[in-house]
Amino acid sequence: MSSNLTQLSGRLLERGALRRTPAGIPVLEFTLLHNSTQLESDCKRKVECEVDCVAAGQPAQILAAIKPGDALQLSGFLSARSLKQRSLILHVNTVEFIEGTENGFQTKE
Repeated sequence: MSSNLTQLSGRLLERGALRRTPAGIPVLEFTLLHNSTQLESDCKRKVECEVDCVAAGQPAQILAAIKPGDALQLSGFLSARSLKQRSLILHVNTVEFIEGTENGFQTKE
């Protein structure tokens, strides 16, 4: 069996407009800015990246109310953006808003 589960925290960098599929399902595309320190080969490494994300259904409706700079904890799966564009995009299944401060980000309550 294959595994494809991704968890990522960060801040909303930019957000598109909420749209609907022909079936009426809400969809929202956005970019998450992630900053962290990771351990690689027994050395600390500073990590910063921008991750393209898409949410459908209830997560899209929740994310439609957020503003740039808001801190989030996301989980979902990675997929190619489309059949023609093979770059990765995170399909978000769950969203948690983050409060407090730790590691440059806010921490979950």
